[in-house]
Amino acid sequence: MKIAFATKDSIHINAHFGSAKKMDVYELTADAYTFSETLTFSGNLQEDGNEDKLDSKLKALKDCTIVYVADIGGSAAARLIGKKITPMKSHSEDEKIEAILGQLMHTLQGSPPPWLRKALGQKTTPSFEEAYIETEEEVTV
Repeated sequence: MKIAFATKDSIHINAHFGSAKKMDVYELTADAYTFSETLTFSGNLQEDGNEDKLDSKLKALKDCTIVYVADIGGSAAARLIGKKITPMKSHSEDEKIEAILGQLMHTLQGSPPPWLRKALGQKTTPSFEEAYIETEEEVTV
């Protein structure tokens, strides 16, 4: 799967999704990760509510499963989710890309949490709570 990171320095997850001038993309498997490419963006990328700037990013990220960012607006997050790309916020701007890649690789080797299984498109048997919540939502009027 492809994972993208909004970054200013190619080391940390330290850029806001909307204003990020570049995103580093990695290929990740349960056994390894490799750098794939750097996506670059230009133009007016200020955090100003300009939704048009997101179109080029959404197109460039179409093959990614997850995008890690320092921060993201609600509208941008919703648009990513609509494209079946999971946005994830870093815990701080000091969080390193390689640390996250290592954690994800380790997680893939075990039993990934439901959000990651969903992002990967894996079929799983829902837990009792998940089945109950889905049933409850369907019945609620």
